[in-house]
Amino acid sequence: MDLLALADFALVAKHGGFGRAARAANRPKATLSRRVADLEADLNLRLFERGARDLKLTEEGRALFERAGQLLTELEETASAIASGGERPRGRLRVSAPLLFSQTAMGKIAAGFALKYSEVRLEVTTEDRPVDMIEEGFDLVIRVNPEPDDSLVGRVFLHDRLVVVASPILPRPTDDSKVPAVIRSAGDRRTWEVRTPTGRAAIAIEPVLGLASLLMVRDAVCAGVGAGRLPLSLVSHDLAAGTLVSWGDADAPDIALWALYPSRRLLSARVSAFLDYLKQAFPMGTPDELATYIGR
Repeated sequence: MDLLALADFALVAKHGGFGRAARAANRPKATLSRRVADLEADLNLRLFERGARDLKLTEEGRALFERAGQLLTELEETASAIASGGERPRGRLRVSAPLLFSQTAMGKIAAGFALKYSEVRLEVTTEDRPVDMIEEGFDLVIRVNPEPDDSLVGRVFLHDRLVVVASPILPRPTDDSKVPAVIRSAGDRRTWEVRTPTGRAAIAIEPVLGLASLLMVRDAVCAGVGAGRLPLSLVSHDLAAGTLVSWGDADAPDIALWALYPSRRLLSARVSAFLDYLKQAFPMGTPDELATYIGR
């Protein structure tokens, strides 16, 4: 396959037409048209649907553009690295991170990374949904306890766990009576299982508030509205200060934060640098490290 023709096809697809691509690259429109036609002939595929006034990718063209764009970017980065004498991180780095981690730590991480790697343009998108990395153009995603995915590889860089906490003014249950609780809006169990030094216990709850953000849940719990199940890293300072007390560790799976990236891609210098920066920020990956990082 002619890589120059592939690059011209990607240029036209990116700009949505031969004329716009020609103006953007200061290239003859006829040359771009001929190169794309040659590529279609080599592949025996129609890559564009050519209308009277517009140009649209076919299904095959869209699939080729998604993969070719990644390949061409990697080739360009590799050539630039060789020309400059080393793998220096540079270029655009798109990261997707969950809401709570973004609200508490990602701003500091992004700022520190930007100061260290000035040639990388870091863009962070905050969302809890499982994004399609290839389709949406992300280089790396941070996820909490992700489902197994054969198309992704990665590493755990932080661990956390849930604890049941309450304000000292809220009486701890001593029988089967229900206690007021602040829960996530998405719903929660009506009984919380906890692990204590003396064994396991069940706490029956009566939801009094449903809030979408764990930061809001923590604030409401600190105000004494009810008990809550929260990550230890988020309430460590409140527990140390005595503004919250622990009723025990929640009997729930531990929380693991993963940094994931597509396994079929060559790991770029900028992604490798970001992974190393996460490791430097949280060398042991414990809840206390995250709590300290948040509190700085």
